[in-house]
Amino acid sequence: MAQLPQLDMQKMQMVQELEIEMMSDMYNRMTQACHKKCIPPKYKDAELGKGESVCLDRCIAKYLDIHERIGKKLTQMSMQDEDFVKRMQGGEQPKS
Repeated sequence: MAQLPQLDMQKMQMVQELEIEMMSDMYNRMTQACHKKCIPPKYKDAELGKGESVCLDRCIAKYLDIHERIGKKLTQMSMQDEDFVKRMQGGEQPKS
């Protein structure tokens, strides 16, 4: 019984590390994609121009919105899968 909490702590740490890795990957992809889209390859000024700033704001907002939508959809699908497994283990027929 004493090993159960340790196992849960290991799983939680693994989940946290995976989440950090996924967020870091998303941030890097977002940075690269929005930079490529909004900032010309040859810099003219040291500061961002108004158009570049607006483009970056919109690009990042879209990226984060899509990330949130995908997260919600994956959570929903995961919950449905868990319900399906529980029904199958209980001998229930899947709902059509």
